[in-house]
Amino acid sequence: MSIIISTKNLTVSYGIVPVLQDISFAVEKGDYIGLAGPNGAGKTTLIKALLGLISGSGEVELFNQSLPKFKEWQKIGYLPQRGNGFNPLFPISVSEVVALGLLANKKYPKRYDEEDRKKITQALEMLQLNNIKDRLINELSGGQQQRVFLARAIVSQPELLILDEPSTALDPQIREDFFTLTKKLNAQGVTIVLITHDVSHIGQYANKLLYIDKKVIFYGKFSDFCHSTSMHDYFGEFSQHLICHQH
Repeated sequence: MSIIISTKNLTVSYGIVPVLQDISFAVEKGDYIGLAGPNGAGKTTLIKALLGLISGSGEVELFNQSLPKFKEWQKIGYLPQRGNGFNPLFPISVSEVVALGLLANKKYPKRYDEEDRKKITQALEMLQLNNIKDRLINELSGGQQQRVFLARAIVSQPELLILDEPSTALDPQIREDFFTLTKKLNAQGVTIVLITHDVSHIGQYANKLLYIDKKVIFYGKFSDFCHSTSMHDYFGEFSQHLICHQH
């Protein structure tokens, strides 16, 4: 299998405070990784380091290219935590938000062509947004907005999709629909890394668990986690059972 993400001894500090220490793992093409850990474990910091938004020591490779040299950002779709970097009062329509997912990869003059419009339509259809494509984003419910932002993340047809706690504040049914959709995307060949606080739920969808607490506590298949005596000792029988019971 080809390697999509590889880190070796990645260490990130804020000032003199270490946030990540010696993080090493590899994500294969077609993986669906559930990235979990306690509050303050460094999950979002890790994602930012993978995207080149912050720097540290060690090595990061994306698609077999070292991060400083990596330029093929159109291969990556990113859904940040809900509301990050978005002004809900700005008068922009659903289709315009989705189209922004193509704009960053364009050279000047930044104009949409027929192929772009096809991709926008496909993303709207996949997320069942065609019937509200002309509505303003600030008129939508939280669940609808998350579908719009996911459409923006996938409109460039990325090979890697990174999602930062996308189900936060969604009601149970909308959350279930959202995760089912990510599973469908994964079945179509999209590699997914998803930060989640709900580690007892992600095992229904992800094939691997990356659990960190400033360092890697566990990385591997859920089946290996569930039979690991060291993870039993670390989490305790009850917590390990909660993580494993839906897998």
